[in-house]
Amino acid sequence: MTNWLLGIVLGIVQGVSEWLPISSKTQVIIASTYLFGLNFNEAYAIGLFLEAGTFVAAAYYFRHEVWRVLLALVGKGDEEGRLLLKFLVVVTAFTALVGVAIYTTVQSVSGPALGLPMILLGCVLIGDGLLITYAKGKYVPTKGLRDLSLKELVLVGIVQGVSALPGVSRSGITVSVMLLLGINPKDSFKLSFLALIPASIGAAGVTVLFSHVSVTNAIGAITPQVILLAIFVSVLIGVAFIGLLLRAAGSQRIALLTISLGILALASGIVSIATGISG
Repeated sequence: MTNWLLGIVLGIVQGVSEWLPISSKTQVIIASTYLFGLNFNEAYAIGLFLEAGTFVAAAYYFRHEVWRVLLALVGKGDEEGRLLLKFLVVVTAFTALVGVAIYTTVQSVSGPALGLPMILLGCVLIGDGLLITYAKGKYVPTKGLRDLSLKELVLVGIVQGVSALPGVSRSGITVSVMLLLGINPKDSFKLSFLALIPASIGAAGVTVLFSHVSVTNAIGAITPQVILLAIFVSVLIGVAFIGLLLRAAGSQRIALLTISLGILALASGIVSIATGISG
């Protein structure tokens, strides 16, 4: 397989898996290991670079919301901007507290410890979908951002911080919790994706500061041109995939979407256990 094709494949893997409940880091490691024949340290380092594509995709897709937050930050925003700013500040603060503590304690595991969190997450997502389908109106998530209490924002932040554990999908766990809190599906996905923007910056910084893996390993394993190509592809795929998921979340088939994502998480967890890949 030529280098440019490998860059495209890795970009697609990152661009799709980041927005699904399947732990994008794990998928990139698996793809890098089997397609490149790289060791864990090299594959992990490549994953750090690909996170840049995730940040750009989210920031571009939600550029209007980001602008509202920036205006609110300097005291010129509207009500939506102020609500989003409060959401991001609280969630990011508690994500940092929990995530840094977890990351500095546990940096790499494999086998069941990696796959079981995804299997558990898959069960929660399937449960969400079944509740929406069969609760006959008793379980209808309809809340929006303005309806969230400070305690609920703190909970979302803590849960997002838990995704620092290897094998835990950030988007999957945050969407699941927000659905259980009663937030409507479209806002659950949207807020989860927005929360990723500051979280991805912090995660990259923490990883570089505390990880024993040098990012120069990736440059030694793959040329910078291939990494840049992978980032570019991940941005294109990511922007398209965000739109696809938000449209699906706003449709009448949200239960089917949630159950499908749960099944995908289950399958990913099983694959992770079967391959024994570290994450």
